[in-house]
Amino acid sequence: MGRRAIQGSVSYQAGQSAELRVASDYERRGFAIAHRRWRGAGGEIDLIVRDGDGLVFIEVKKSSSFENAAARISQRQIDRICASAAQYLENEPGGQLTNVRFDAALVDGTGAVQIIENAFGHA
Repeated sequence: MGRRAIQGSVSYQAGQSAELRVASDYERRGFAIAHRRWRGAGGEIDLIVRDGDGLVFIEVKKSSSFENAAARISQRQIDRICASAAQYLENEPGGQLTNVRFDAALVDGTGAVQIIENAFGHA
């Protein structure tokens, strides 16, 4: 296995670990996990949780610091997540009228989690 493949594997495993940590955090706070790594036409949504009748779409970012993790969320990525979320809502009873929120879950180098609710500015 080459160096690039090893780095990719380590990054993938770190991302998986961060997603599991974030999912546990939401579950501990009473949210029900609806999907992990749901893929729509616009791209992948890391985590989708139920909040009563509503949904929370969560982008998980891991980096050495919360600031670096937050900086890795681009406008293009936000647009793709929103497009995938709209597709996901097609199968919800309330459709596009479902109450939704978009959170950013940041994981730093120590494994600490910081949740930014409504991070994308959508209500």
